[in-house]
Amino acid sequence: MRITAIETLRLEEFANVLWVRVITDAGVVGLGETFYGAGAVEAHIHDVLAGRLLGKDPLRIEAHSRELVNLPMAQASTGAEYRAASAIDLALWDIFGKVCDMPVHQMLGGLCHDRVPIYNTCAGYGYVRSNSIKPVDTWNFGAAAGPYEDLNGFMTDAGAVAESLLEQGISAMKIWPFDPAAIENDGRFITAAQMRKAVEPFEKIRKAVGDQMRIMVEFHCLWNLPTIKRIARELEAFDPTWYEDPIRMNSVSALKELAASTTVPICASETLGSRFPYKDMLEAGAIGIVMTDLVWTGGLTEGRKIASLADTYHRPYAPHDCTGPVAYVAAVHSSFSQPNTMIQESVRAFYTGWYTELVTELPRIEDGHVLPMEGPGLGTELRPDVFQRTDLTCRVSKL
Repeated sequence: MRITAIETLRLEEFANVLWVRVITDAGVVGLGETFYGAGAVEAHIHDVLAGRLLGKDPLRIEAHSRELVNLPMAQASTGAEYRAASAIDLALWDIFGKVCDMPVHQMLGGLCHDRVPIYNTCAGYGYVRSNSIKPVDTWNFGAAAGPYEDLNGFMTDAGAVAESLLEQGISAMKIWPFDPAAIENDGRFITAAQMRKAVEPFEKIRKAVGDQMRIMVEFHCLWNLPTIKRIARELEAFDPTWYEDPIRMNSVSALKELAASTTVPICASETLGSRFPYKDMLEAGAIGIVMTDLVWTGGLTEGRKIASLADTYHRPYAPHDCTGPVAYVAAVHSSFSQPNTMIQESVRAFYTGWYTELVTELPRIEDGHVLPMEGPGLGTELRPDVFQRTDLTCRVSKL
């Protein structure tokens, strides 16, 4: 079996999502995906990576994983080069599963869990559904309608959102009420009034549901170290599950100092590329929970190594999802194949909303848990109507 073509697809409506289809002479087609800078990733795939893949055996996944980032600008990064390699890697695993007629989680070693708990990232229907990738600018209130506008919900009545989630069996939620203050002040300081405003959602959650709800806090790398220390101390009274990306995740010493100053674990991070920065942070005791976004950090091949590295340091693994449907499916396969999986990120506004517009199958969620995908490979495909859309851009490199 040989790779005969590589196809990329993107839609104007979902401007940051890029799909990759790896086509073989056996008629097996693998589907991958990545997110952010779709045009740049598309160009790198066709201008650089296609020449390294066309004519090759798609099942030599480990060798391809190394070759695709064998570039001077693609070392431990989440730039366009790594995102391109990640999307292709997912497609190669999809091919592997289809050839063997088994789900990807089986190809990764089989199920470690019968079901995995989820938390709800409280995004809304318009969140990241634009070209903008800047925090707060991506919120897009009113861009689409539905029952789960959880971003506006947590900013206005977080207690009601918590109650709604518990009714569905979901007992963990992630919020980011400090982002407006961070953007306003460039992350340099927070005023007393801003602190009170940002703490209100935590107060409302605890008042409404007590300790039935776990709360993850996302900071989007927006704060400096002294200010995040102050915020961390303020929030400890609400018993958060983790602090995610509290500062720019490029200083092991700063993260170690922050970790030593709080009882709440530091979660890192979809912003890291490859296993090497994770290793440095784990060795230093700077992080307590390991998160990956598989479509930024090297795909399933690198993701399983990061998860195993976390397990070596007795740290839990928590795959990221707030990007696209194929990335979500891949993350779920990863969660089920790793023994140290703690929880799977999910966004109910996405998996009941725009994800359903794009792919044929999504993971089933019951009583606050996600269940394994059952079909061969990743177990999902782009919907046929995606290929008929007028806002579709498609590019193909052929052998």
